[in-house]
Amino acid sequence: MRPKLPHERTRREPTLRDPTLMPRSLAEALEPTRAPKAPRRIRSRSEPGRFSRFFGFANGLLSFLFLVAALVGTLALVLQSSFDQPGPLGHATVAVIPKGEGVYEIASRLEREGIVSDRRMFMAHYLAERMYTNYTDGKPIQLKAGEFEIRKHASLRQVLDTLSEGRAILYRITIPEGLTSAQIVERLKAEPNLEGEIMQMPEEGSLLPDTFKFSRGMARQELIDRMRTEQQRLLATLWEKRQKELPLETPHQAMTLASIVEKETGRADERTRVAGVFINRLRSRMRLQSDPTIVYGIIGGQGSLGRPITRSDIDTKTAYNTYQVDGLPPGPICNPGRSAIEATLDPAKTTDLYFVADGTGGHTFSASLKDHNSAVQTWRKLERDAKAKQAEQQAALPVPNSLQSTEGGADAAKRAAIDVPLPVRKPKR
Repeated sequence: MRPKLPHERTRREPTLRDPTLMPRSLAEALEPTRAPKAPRRIRSRSEPGRFSRFFGFANGLLSFLFLVAALVGTLALVLQSSFDQPGPLGHATVAVIPKGEGVYEIASRLEREGIVSDRRMFMAHYLAERMYTNYTDGKPIQLKAGEFEIRKHASLRQVLDTLSEGRAILYRITIPEGLTSAQIVERLKAEPNLEGEIMQMPEEGSLLPDTFKFSRGMARQELIDRMRTEQQRLLATLWEKRQKELPLETPHQAMTLASIVEKETGRADERTRVAGVFINRLRSRMRLQSDPTIVYGIIGGQGSLGRPITRSDIDTKTAYNTYQVDGLPPGPICNPGRSAIEATLDPAKTTDLYFVADGTGGHTFSASLKDHNSAVQTWRKLERDAKAKQAEQQAALPVPNSLQSTEGGADAAKRAAIDVPLPVRKPKR
């Protein structure tokens, strides 16, 4: 090999005496100047790679999930079986769930009363149902208060459905038409299945009488509120449909007149005609002259007078006595029913101005004072005949020994026949 020419040398050749290559010490001279390269590793076919490791992890994960699914499925089958299994209750009973009790208290109550065998199973099913309804975007179940009828050997599912769907035992209370607010309050206080106090006396005429259903433990004030709401809704509807040009300026005046119509007649077929009489008298600027307004002016909403109306009662001037005041009284004298309100706002179109009892529970209506006076004479004859017949019946009754020892039997029978109440109303003046 020929030596390279000077101009062909592109890099300085290191020499043994190059100071950059000379060791600085004997130990350094013994060390290699460059680390040897690691030998190339040849992977064995039996050694797993990345894909094999991933496949092993996935296989383990799937096995774990399968095991969990199997356990969950087994647990679900066990729960399902216990859910539909007949319960321990040996006879039908009534479960009373007070207001304010939570799931744990209700479950403990059911276990204590022998309706369920294990309160924990009941709570587990309750929570499972809530989770299911939440997952399916359904309405969450809610255990309700009330009185529930539980069948014999009812399963957990049946008990839970009964308490959550609100199939509580319902009671009825009937509020007759024509009661005052004070009388309605007393009736609600006497109902043992209602609870709580009524905060204040409702305004007269603000409640709608009807038959109401309620569950045990319902608050009395809640029932009062329901009666008030239904009355307001009904009055608003009927007021919009009222006859045109009625001499009633406000719904309050309509309720006032409806209360008078309610107290004047108990016959449904006469209400529109009685209402028509009062509407005609208001248009003619005649006083209404309604006997029930006399009673309300004397005793308010406390009930009946307990005796016949006297001339002094008629002459007593009160704010409600329509024999003494013009137009309508300041407010209702009772709580009228639906039919009386309907009759007041859609009265019969007649020329009648008067009515008087006819002796059969109904009334004779007249357009003139002459016809009315004739009807009054007929009524008074019927009244005399009825009193005479009652006196005869009383005289025919055997006289008790206690009366015979003090006075004659005829005198005692005659005295017993005095002031016997008649089953008909006194005539309208």
